[in-house]
Amino acid sequence: MTASSSGLRDHLGYWLRRLSDEVHGRFERELAQHDVTVSQWAVLITVHRGDATTTREVARYMDIDAGAVSRLVDRLAAKGLMTREPDPASRRTLRLALTDTGRDLAPRLAEIADRNDAHFFAGLDPAQRHQLEEWTRRVLGEAHPQPTRPPTS
Repeated sequence: MTASSSGLRDHLGYWLRRLSDEVHGRFERELAQHDVTVSQWAVLITVHRGDATTTREVARYMDIDAGAVSRLVDRLAAKGLMTREPDPASRRTLRLALTDTGRDLAPRLAEIADRNDAHFFAGLDPAQRHQLEEWTRRVLGEAHPQPTRPPTS
């Protein structure tokens, strides 16, 4: 054994993974009562809020593969929560839309997400929580920089 070697609990990554696992696991158990996974919730809430309305847009917004989003949409459609509808402006584009059931469920699931965050982060005051979020975004942005877009004319 080498005393100068760092140990498992000396690594911030270990603690961040543990925190992520705890937050995700609790949220997953709560959503399961509504027959929705965390990944399905992410698509559902993204479309509900209008942050993205096509599979490709949702994939970019969530930073995951479009094929994965398509499979999630298939599952949400099978559950009667989401549909794909033709875009009147483009015959090649399908818009994602929530069904009435999906529109009713999305805000209830958002409340579960809010309660889950409150459960884990209530010990932080709003400024500390904001700082933690900013640091996390910065580290993620530096680890996975977004491609720069050329200026539009």
